[in-house]
Amino acid sequence: MANKLNSLAHTKWLCKYHIVFIPKYRRKIIYNQYRKDLRDYIKLLCQYKGVRIIEGHLMPDHVHLLVSIPPKLSVSQFMGYLKGKSALMMFDHHANLKYKFGNRHFGQKDIMSVQWD
Repeated sequence: MANKLNSLAHTKWLCKYHIVFIPKYRRKIIYNQYRKDLRDYIKLLCQYKGVRIIEGHLMPDHVHLLVSIPPKLSVSQFMGYLKGKSALMMFDHHANLKYKFGNRHFGQKDIMSVQWD
């Protein structure tokens, strides 16, 4: 893959992040109908923020994303947005998840690994 620089008004940038996040209690919930919906929600939310997904994998109990985040967004700001909005979208579309997770919290709060490339 070529290292193509992106640009904003006064900057050239190439920021890639490998992000891993897990569902609450590390439940093996990301499969079948949830897998396709979660993938679509993540793509849509990344498109809204101008984040490019380079590569992504949805495992049964966690999500791997290699994303290119513009420097105007911090990684923590973007992840808060992504995890929060995707959880709300999942609970709105799949009402039966509230019995497993409660209180509309789909993601684990304090476990997130970020690897800088």
